[in-house]
Amino acid sequence: MPHLVSPVRSAGTLRSLSQPSITSHGLVLRPWRADDADAVRSAFRCPDIQRWHARRMDSREEALAWIEDWRTCWADERNASWAVTGWDDRPMGQVGLRAISLFEGAAYLSYWVLPEERGAEVAVDAASTLTRWTFDVLGFHRVALKHSTDNVKSCRVATKLGFPVEGTLRSALHYVDGWHDAHLHACLRTD
Repeated sequence: MPHLVSPVRSAGTLRSLSQPSITSHGLVLRPWRADDADAVRSAFRCPDIQRWHARRMDSREEALAWIEDWRTCWADERNASWAVTGWDDRPMGQVGLRAISLFEGAAYLSYWVLPEERGAEVAVDAASTLTRWTFDVLGFHRVALKHSTDNVKSCRVATKLGFPVEGTLRSALHYVDGWHDAHLHACLRTD
């Protein structure tokens, strides 16, 4: 059945590119590598990161599988994740795009930062860099993010990014302690 509108980006847009490294704000966003497995395990052992995620990692093998899965996600054009590093190439956190819709030119932003890197605006700078790249290079129309209404720190990041709250999604996120309402924030290319 034909569409009445043209897609913002055609299928194959991501798949035709190698996942790039992106630099800005003194940070490098680069694809995950096998030698990042220990940093990934460390992140998923952090109680603050576990609090807002639905999974854990118990072994180096699980971390390696998580890293490898991102290559598949990029090729499938459904999700993408970058290691956030400084110029020393050591992972400080993660920033990514989830639920990518090439047709709509939209995605959800995700991020986390290792405990020892918090307080230095790493999440804000990395998310800002990826959002700008998503608009300028991919030509997307909308980048959104959602977080538990209890996650005050993530709300603060969204506010600093200039993503206004669009509403509250009832019982939208499922964590170890049950269902959480979620704030929905978004930024448009035209903002």
